[in-house]
Amino acid sequence: MTNTVRVRFAPSPTGPLHIGGVRTALFNYLFAKKHNGTFVLRIEDTDQNRYVKGAENYIVEALNWCGIPFDEGPGKNEKFGPYRQSERKTLYKQYADTLIASGNAYYAFDTAETLDFHRKDHEAKGKTFIYNWHNRLKLTNSLSLSKEETQAKLDAGEDYVIRFKSPQDETLHLKDMIRGDIKIDTNILDDKILFKSDGMPTYHLANIVDDHLMQITHVIRGEEWLPSLALHYLLYKAFGWEAPEFAHLPLILKPTGKGKLSKRDGDKLGFPVFPLEWEDPKTHDISRGYKEDGYFPDAVVNFLAFLGWNPGTEQEIFSLDELINAFDIARVNKAGARFDPDKITWFNHHYMQTQSNDALAEAFKSQHDTLGNIDVNYIALVIGLVKERATFISDFWDLTYYFFKAPKQYDEKAAKKAFKDDTSEIMGQIVALINAIDEFSAENLQTTIKSWITSNEIGFGKVMMPLRLALVGALQGPDVFDIMFMIGKTETVSRIKAMVSKLQ
Repeated sequence: MTNTVRVRFAPSPTGPLHIGGVRTALFNYLFAKKHNGTFVLRIEDTDQNRYVKGAENYIVEALNWCGIPFDEGPGKNEKFGPYRQSERKTLYKQYADTLIASGNAYYAFDTAETLDFHRKDHEAKGKTFIYNWHNRLKLTNSLSLSKEETQAKLDAGEDYVIRFKSPQDETLHLKDMIRGDIKIDTNILDDKILFKSDGMPTYHLANIVDDHLMQITHVIRGEEWLPSLALHYLLYKAFGWEAPEFAHLPLILKPTGKGKLSKRDGDKLGFPVFPLEWEDPKTHDISRGYKEDGYFPDAVVNFLAFLGWNPGTEQEIFSLDELINAFDIARVNKAGARFDPDKITWFNHHYMQTQSNDALAEAFKSQHDTLGNIDVNYIALVIGLVKERATFISDFWDLTYYFFKAPKQYDEKAAKKAFKDDTSEIMGQIVALINAIDEFSAENLQTTIKSWITSNEIGFGKVMMPLRLALVGALQGPDVFDIMFMIGKTETVSRIKAMVSKLQ
């Protein structure tokens, strides 16, 4: 096996890529880059019945959006291609035959009806049916049949599968990079099917053969594959190949901390569980995605990195390069990681503050037709005033609408609080002050109006509240003088007069 680190992300194209799959891809990516290795994408589509059109493209687009593109895979640096298992199916039969020849696998001719009978018979007796050493000689396979009988069935074209022959009375001592030493009693293992009657390999055979031929050095995958570790280790041993190192990542749990995170949890609590929006090609149901919901890819990646891993420091905000440098597989936890929708929102708010106002203005403008004729540079200045209050680009309209159009209505509670008997007269004097200012700047406005308030011994609230109400239509928004400067003298005066006319 090569000394160069080579890891693979091997999803099945059976639908959209779950956020847990993205986390697996991310940890593989970080491990590869940390060790100057290669991140391989392999599409495991041996189960053609579950293949979903568009799923493979979705996987690639999701990795690219997250900023963790594969180095090697379908259509890219195909050093060990093809990278779709369906295009490699002619490879696998020879390896299954090799295992039969070495006595590590056998033909099984049992019908579905026969196996179903045995399962029900065991259930009736309070037992679980396992096809392995304790009953394989009682079933219809090349171990219980003579060579001649076996060959006759093969020549007759009878359906068969190829099963792995699990060893009896052995204890396997396995090592996991996250979970440490693992002991397995081989007597509890079943003789898994390696090759199906439809001429396709099962995941187990294809996975091992491909990992070996692609020179994968480290297999980093989800905890759900932990029960397969013994079989995979035994397959490597049966082939006489050096096994890669294994690491099984912890589950991503529901926000309650109980049970595996599912799409249903996202639908129920109002957050996506997929990186990108997905439309089911059959039902046309649409599932939300983090991209379309307005999350920044950096925020999603930063959040996912902390699901099951911690750097051992208080630092929470990491760029991708910082994650690569800090990542250590030994610091991945065994216990499941609770998914916290509020935390990913917190990350997104942080990353909002790091975006340039110009980029945010372009994105904001593209989402609102009403901003079509407004200079993007003006929009960028507006965003600079409110950005710290925003978590998503979609938040900007509610935070800034009054910079682009005068209020038509005034918040009823705010109006009662701000507009008093003498407000019309005070606002008239404020209008006169504003009109007299030659250099219309936020600083001059603030100096002039505050000096007038102080010299006339008027409470600041009696002036500033109705002034804000006139400009915004509510008692919210950034500094009043910044708003006045941005919308200009003429518009400022117009809005004050409009409010007085409506509320007096």
